[in-house]
Amino acid sequence: MRRLIVLSLLLVAGIARAELTSAPAATVTKTLASGKPVVIDLGARTCVQCKKMAPILESLATEYRGKAGVLFIDVSSDPGAAERFKVRMIPTQIFFDARGKEVKRHIGFMDKAGIEQELRGAGLK
Repeated sequence: MRRLIVLSLLLVAGIARAELTSAPAATVTKTLASGKPVVIDLGARTCVQCKKMAPILESLATEYRGKAGVLFIDVSSDPGAAERFKVRMIPTQIFFDARGKEVKRHIGFMDKAGIEQELRGAGLK
């Protein structure tokens, strides 16, 4: 029983602190030039919907490493990114094809299946 409680606490702690690092401009530029499809989630650490998306984005970043770029930008600490990508509301997910061309934009929470579908639409194989 004690073992189950410890495992449960570790799982909850992992979910609670799921947090992608905010990508700096140089990383964004490099990822968009990688020749792979990319999703950039622009949000803020204080946004409830953004917090819900953090573990999804972390999972996708791991699952698709080497196949697609998955980035997060905290626009509260990088307002220039919000201006660069013309973000009006957060969270906003922007999908890019392998050439770095924007192919889709979504505003609001997006689940894992939705992000995967849009990445496939952007060229994920």
